[in-house]
Amino acid sequence: MILALTIGVLTAGALYLMLDGTFLRVVLGFVVLSHAANLLLFAAGGTDRRAEPLGSSLDPATVADALPQAFVLTAIVIAFSITVYMLVLSVAGGESQTDEETS
Repeated sequence: MILALTIGVLTAGALYLMLDGTFLRVVLGFVVLSHAANLLLFAAGGTDRRAEPLGSSLDPATVADALPQAFVLTAIVIAFSITVYMLVLSVAGGESQTDEETS
């Protein structure tokens, strides 16, 4: 229950930040949303019914599923690269002017 509430709070906070006009808040909202997505992927593996990834026995009923963990690791790498790309776009595009501003 706490994990579901945490995902909801992170998603609501991310949407609040993304709806603001400044680009830095949009980037921060994307980072918070990626954390919520990572928790959602991790919760899909069933955090309450399984133990540590490599326990004393290799019984599939007791060992944690490695697939959601691999998805979360991939999502972390993708979110980090997109965040860096968005920050570079904010720095490079921050000084540009439109035609309406120059006239």
